[in-house]
Amino acid sequence: QVQVVESGGGLVQAGGSLRLSCAASGRTFRDYAMGWFRQAPGKEREFVAAIRSSGNTYYADSVKGRFTISRTNAKNTVYLQMNSLKPEDTAIYYCAADDMGSTAWNYWGQGTQVTVSS
Repeated sequence: QVQVVESGGGLVQAGGSLRLSCAASGRTFRDYAMGWFRQAPGKEREFVAAIRSSGNTYYADSVKGRFTISRTNAKNTVYLQMNSLKPEDTAIYYCAADDMGSTAWNYWGQGTQVTVSS
């Protein structure tokens, strides 16, 4: 069982920045694929960004050029640096892990709230 815990959410003004962190348990974190998703009120959960064990990264079009996903395997942690935030980025942000390195996203965190004021 992999435990996934997010942190770093909060309230920020439009144009500001936040960095989310996600810690995942397990001795083989370096092999995990890690992803960030978000869910705004009244909307379905959507993909934001992902990073594979190879370091390859993937982004939703809505965040390309503004968000950066990265990982530090020595700390079992993945980060989401969010710059130039917009009110439409307001959502609960969830971290997900796939310990087999694919995108089945079989482990999820509890979520962290990000609110961007205009």
